[in-house]
Amino acid sequence: MKNKRERTFKEELKLIFRGYKILYKTCPVNMFWRTVNCISQQLSPYLTLYMSSLILNELAGGRDLTKLLTYAYITVGGEFLLRVIIHFINWMAYKYESLQWYHEDMFFLEHQNRMKYEHLEEPKVTELRNQIAMMKDHMAGGLIQLYWCYWFVIASTVNIILSVSLTASMLTMTAEGNFSGFFAFINSPVSSVVVLVLIIINVVVQIYSSNKETHKSYEIWNDFTKKNIRVQSFLRHDGSDCVIFDMRKLILDETLNVWLDKSYYISSNKISLKYNNYRTIWTAIMNIALFVFIGAKAYIKVFGIGSFVLYRGTVEKFINAVSTFGTRIGRLFENNKYLLTLYEYLDLPNEMAAGKRHIAKREDNRYEIEFKNVSFKYPRSDDYALKDVSIKFNTGDKMAVVGMNGSGKTTFIKLLCRLYDPTEGEILLDGVNIKEYDYTEYLGLFSVVFQDFSLFSVSIGENVATSLDYNEEKVRECLEMTGFGDRLKTLEKGVKTYLTRKYENDGIDISGGEAQKIALARALYKNAPFIILDEPTAALDPIAEAEIYSKFDTIVGGRTAVYISHRLSSCRFCNDILVFHEGKIIQRGSHDKLVSDKDGKYRELWHAQAQYYT
Repeated sequence: MKNKRERTFKEELKLIFRGYKILYKTCPVNMFWRTVNCISQQLSPYLTLYMSSLILNELAGGRDLTKLLTYAYITVGGEFLLRVIIHFINWMAYKYESLQWYHEDMFFLEHQNRMKYEHLEEPKVTELRNQIAMMKDHMAGGLIQLYWCYWFVIASTVNIILSVSLTASMLTMTAEGNFSGFFAFINSPVSSVVVLVLIIINVVVQIYSSNKETHKSYEIWNDFTKKNIRVQSFLRHDGSDCVIFDMRKLILDETLNVWLDKSYYISSNKISLKYNNYRTIWTAIMNIALFVFIGAKAYIKVFGIGSFVLYRGTVEKFINAVSTFGTRIGRLFENNKYLLTLYEYLDLPNEMAAGKRHIAKREDNRYEIEFKNVSFKYPRSDDYALKDVSIKFNTGDKMAVVGMNGSGKTTFIKLLCRLYDPTEGEILLDGVNIKEYDYTEYLGLFSVVFQDFSLFSVSIGENVATSLDYNEEKVRECLEMTGFGDRLKTLEKGVKTYLTRKYENDGIDISGGEAQKIALARALYKNAPFIILDEPTAALDPIAEAEIYSKFDTIVGGRTAVYISHRLSSCRFCNDILVFHEGKIIQRGSHDKLVSDKDGKYRELWHAQAQYYT
């Protein structure tokens, strides 16, 4: 990636325009009304200035009552009409502005949902996401800076156009007669050139000083952000170990060390004060120079008192607009540092390579899966997690996957669910490489309960169905099948009961075993042909575990069940057991067959645990 010194002006603009394309894409209706609102807000002061100058000139000149009344009616009526229009536009703008942040969050959520699973497990990607969140929340960097700058850039641009339109004639106007000294200079074209040069210098000063201020502030707060990311991870840790070991003081001290480090604030304030002074001093010089220029023009009667008021007002607005424009443009260019971090995240390869082939819908859910010489290495690893695995199984099989930690069990499941693609070999569904199928349709074949499953602070029904709309009867049936039925009967609101009391006073707290039953019910509710359970009874007590196994066939039905388990006693009811070791399938068969193999790994594992089954 190029650093800033290597990027051309055109490349800098491309970064900014790409950000605005994203903003427009997330919520075009808001950007439209924000633009219209911004433009309309700038019109009223110019109408007042222009009509006031006409009225003053008429009062100082002919004093025609008809003209004065006409000007007054236009001023009052025009301002009233304009305010009504602006009020409506303003209402529409604020109505849609809240949607901007909603749609922006949805944009990132959809991007994350399309992202390769390997990225979600990658620490660097997690750090990028944390940096983007910190930039937005603490440094107003990235898209949010583009959004706020948009208003000021549009407003200052409109102000520059309107003020120049009303003021440009002043630079070319001269008075008749002979003048000497200072007034001769004012009446000559040279004075206009000098004013234009001062204006250009002012623009350069504004942009340069703002650019330098933002650049130096970025360097200071970027270091703060890195430290704050670590602090935020401490603050999110609220486990019981914090209480047992009294870690709260450690967390508080670590947090305060960062948050109360005055060096960041002092350095930032010094920089802000320094460059603000540059801009303020130069703006004051410009105001004095232009006031003298306009006043002298009026003194030698180049224009009347009304025009003096008009030009004085429009020139003041012009100076402020140029100052704002320069400041915001400087911030936009420096904001590209933040945008580069954002684009690095957005440019990660997102979608898994997938074809357009549809999966045949079958009432009996009969499908065949085959691993054909499959080997796999995790990203940035030289070692194989799986090596030359070949296996075939059909819908309806009850299969257990066992082995020691790191033997390849979880990797096998991740490849089966296509969270990763094989490094070598291929996985076939009904004889067709799974890459040729529509990715979403393929994922629809699987219901998975991982060890690190998540339940949310919503109703039990929404957790099971993963949707706001669900079949309450079906939810209850699934919960009954997994053994949660007795607890459900004690709940006044039934499946509409909220989990946890974080957001609902009448929510309930559940045990780890109950959470696992709800997660199992979620897998059943989806009714996919393949159900995969990673240590499905790990959090259950022995009685609850026995209850699950006693009605295992009823729970699973005709679907393929794949179990990952360390507890070999839970595999006895499976008709097919795969034994993984060092990334390979070294044994396959029923429990009785495998345990009778005196030299087999399964027998070794079984007898190592046998004392706990006696």
